[in-house]
Amino acid sequence: MSINPPQRQVPQPERSVMVWLLDSDPAIRWQVLRELTGAPAEEVEAERALVATEGAGARLLALQGADGRWAGAAWNRGWNSTMHVLMLLRDLGLDPASVQAQHAVGLVRDRVTWKGCGPPECDGNAFFAGEVEPCINGQVGAAGAYFGQDVRGIVDRLLVEQLPDGGWNCEAENGSVRSSFNTTICVLEALLEHELRAGPTQEVTAARLRGQEYLLERRLFRRRSTGAVIDYDRKVGPGDGRGHPAWTRFAFPTWWHYDVLRGLEYLRRAGVAPDERAAEAIDLVASRRDGEGRWPLEVRYAGTMPVETDDGEGRPSRWNTLRALRVLNWYSARDRADGA
Repeated sequence: MSINPPQRQVPQPERSVMVWLLDSDPAIRWQVLRELTGAPAEEVEAERALVATEGAGARLLALQGADGRWAGAAWNRGWNSTMHVLMLLRDLGLDPASVQAQHAVGLVRDRVTWKGCGPPECDGNAFFAGEVEPCINGQVGAAGAYFGQDVRGIVDRLLVEQLPDGGWNCEAENGSVRSSFNTTICVLEALLEHELRAGPTQEVTAARLRGQEYLLERRLFRRRSTGAVIDYDRKVGPGDGRGHPAWTRFAFPTWWHYDVLRGLEYLRRAGVAPDERAAEAIDLVASRRDGEGRWPLEVRYAGTMPVETDDGEGRPSRWNTLRALRVLNWYSARDRADGA
């Protein structure tokens, strides 16, 4: 399968798009102000503070049980468990220093275990100690590090689970020696969040950079061996039936699923200097902009959403528009530096 995106052209948002983005949840507004408008820091922080008291962030916090859990579970196969809600609160940018975040995360730290939600040998594990699967531990580690929790035990485990090709795979325990994009992106986000909060170490940085190269060597969505687009995610399916391979459809939230936009978001947050190995992925993102300068929610994964974050699959998505514009801005800095 081939993909023929247009020649790279970084779109600048129309005023109507910026108005549409700002006419939304505070979780979106504060990120738009910081990353797309260059608003003063005090304005950004005032807007960010509202995530804890208004909109989706406040609704999520209100769903927490007195035992510290969401949906009565550390983890479940839907999207409303403790782990999933913490990951979503991280995406929303809930300030870890806020009273509301510290209270909610403190309850998780002090009261939530993996009993009944993972392998029996993990029943007594505190939530931020994680369990055994690297994709789950990656998500727990990313959320825990973001909210200032000690996740070094998870990080240490992930370091020894890195495969020779540079990535990670939950199927390694069953004999797989090839990494998975899905697992690798979850682990990379955890390692990066740990470095951002606790400071870099030689061991963690080296592992993360090897995992980062795993993505870049494959141009974020191609097979290294043949260069062909990876059009089939065995856990999701072969695509949407309209010629869009699984990893070229953009979701929010992504949960454990990989896609090209999520890979680019990682590179942006990691401060990676853009190179040509990301160019095709950037072109692909730019090609999905609609006639009004917005990006749709192309897929919504099956499961129980704890709160709604967009208007529905196939409709313009403020979250995907925000995410697409900021990765395009990140990449365009390369072209400006090169005089393009």
